Amino acid sequence: MSQPVHKHDVFQAIADPTRREVLKLLSEKDLPISEITSHFPMSRTAIAKHLRILSEAELVSGQKKGREKIYRLHPEPLIELRRFYEQFWSNKLSILKYMVENEEEK
Repeated sequence: MSQPVHKHDVFQAIADPTRREVLKLLSEKDLPISEITSHFPMSRTAIAKHLRILSEAELVSGQKKGREKIYRLHPEPLIELRRFYEQFWSNKLSILKYMVENEEEK
């Protein structure tokens, strides 16, 4: 009996600063895990776990190329996240503006 695959969402994936830094590296170019690991003071195994979480959130994918696996950023979920936050903050700022303007009238 196989265990169910635990899928991470985008919020969980970007919650960790190491994973955010990995995303930043991959935003510049596709990289093999060895090159990604060279930017961090942690083991290849630890970076592989971070990449697995990012992959489960569909933020990155890895493709075998010879003996290496090359990782690529998929920014689409981040764009959706940006839209969510823009809408959230726009709404909060509108409320704040309304409150400030009505406070001045009192």
